[in-house]
Amino acid sequence: MARFLVRRLAVMVGMLFAISLVTFLLFIVALPGGNPAGMLAGRLATPAEVHLISVHYGFDKPIWVQYFRTMEHIFDGTSYSYQSGFNVLSEIEAGLPTTLSLALGAGVIWFLTSIVVGTLAAIKAGRYTDRVLTVLSMIGVSMPVFFLGAILIYYAGYKASLIPISGYVPLSNPADWLWHLIAPWFTLSVLFIGIYSRILRSTILDTINEDFVRTARAKGLSQRQVLLRHILRNSLVPIVSLWGLDLAQVIGGGAILTESVYSLHGVGYLAYQSVQHFDTVTLLSIVMLTAFCVVLLGAIVEVLYAFLDPRIRLQ
Repeated sequence: MARFLVRRLAVMVGMLFAISLVTFLLFIVALPGGNPAGMLAGRLATPAEVHLISVHYGFDKPIWVQYFRTMEHIFDGTSYSYQSGFNVLSEIEAGLPTTLSLALGAGVIWFLTSIVVGTLAAIKAGRYTDRVLTVLSMIGVSMPVFFLGAILIYYAGYKASLIPISGYVPLSNPADWLWHLIAPWFTLSVLFIGIYSRILRSTILDTINEDFVRTARAKGLSQRQVLLRHILRNSLVPIVSLWGLDLAQVIGGGAILTESVYSLHGVGYLAYQSVQHFDTVTLLSIVMLTAFCVVLLGAIVEVLYAFLDPRIRLQ
């Protein structure tokens, strides 16, 4: 296990370096106009302000100096959005609780619901229940997030006053926090439930025919024990992998549409505003946050593999 953790840590550092380098080249070096400082400063900046930004980020020095100085400012909290007028790291930290609340809550919902729906569809494969769940899953996959959110806001919010229309309440007020996130959680989860449940159904149907399942039945285990201990446990491996990557992507700003529809000022909403203003410093910081979340959760998922599937060993 120790060797695996050391090796995985080295891979994480290497991946983050590669991602940061490619992102830097795309967002800074490859910018049109040949002057990154001018793009960072915005159209209304004076020549003196452009010069100060160029010196601050080292754009008047070799490219390797530019890279390390830019990364230094991103990670030490001194990166500043000249177009929007805020400290980038402080703005991300301010929006992170909202995004984490949305992502973790929705992640738990779509993971657990997918297990129930996928398992039930596999058990009832070919029957009426399976057909109904298949249709519902396809509807969920096909339903755009912004459309579902708008429908919920209009009918459940304006018309029936069952849910808050928009806004976020901190966790310090648990009841209001939960009440304001029910609709966003549902909106964000529907798509993933449709995808995950179909994948789990197919995986369970394939696993049923494995030799170790027939052996477990031959030992006299009940159908429930075979399903929970052997079939479902082994079938969850691809689902856990997808869940880790999707959750990391949502934390890193992947819930742009959900946060925009419900006016949740999280990292996704910040990314949306940054794209609108072509705020490269903020976008670069959000990309690095996404990369860190993906790499970290990817490592955690690999550790979970060994628990779910005894055939996998971490060395």
